[in-house]
Amino acid sequence: MATATATAAWSIHQRAIAPPMHRSTRAATLTRRPARITTKCSRSLGDFIGGDLLKLDLGQWLADVEEHKALAIYSPHEGGYEGRYLIRLAHQGYHFLELSARGLGDPETTLTKFHPICPPHIGKQPIARWYFPPEVDYRLSLLPPDAKGLVVWIIEAKVLSKAELQFLALLPTLRPRVRVLAECGNWRKFVWTPLKDIADLPATGEKVSTDQ
Repeated sequence: MATATATAAWSIHQRAIAPPMHRSTRAATLTRRPARITTKCSRSLGDFIGGDLLKLDLGQWLADVEEHKALAIYSPHEGGYEGRYLIRLAHQGYHFLELSARGLGDPETTLTKFHPICPPHIGKQPIARWYFPPEVDYRLSLLPPDAKGLVVWIIEAKVLSKAELQFLALLPTLRPRVRVLAECGNWRKFVWTPLKDIADLPATGEKVSTDQ
């Protein structure tokens, strides 16, 4: 009796620990291989010698700067492409004033008027206010006699309002020796457009409608 009981218990134990052969076989037959995905990497001539060297638009760039006098530029995210275009302006005799739109304040006041600046207050000295000369007029007064003009390069101009962009577009009219380049965003390649188009100003020679 004890032997029969032990044999039955051993068979139950073997069935409990044995893997379900019919389930694994069925799962293996229903499993499909994932589709093979192939990725191709293509290379062009611009990957070896630089994409900006292949663009023959430097002459058009200089002509647009002289014609429109204020441009909105869009450069690639990795940077570096805009340097070739700015160097060509430097070869033409232009000097540069680089400013960031963040913390610039009112562009009209900062660039063309005497403007106050308050230094950081630590807590023990009285709050002071210092006055600085107009940035554009001050830089124009320091230009050498053989300089062609001053290029105001505004970095991160995408944070400026439409009214502030309109003043930057009209700044070359107020200061004829000034050219404005505003970085208004990024693109896959270096492109530019007249700043008046971004600021919704009428083009040169276009009449403004006065109908109400």
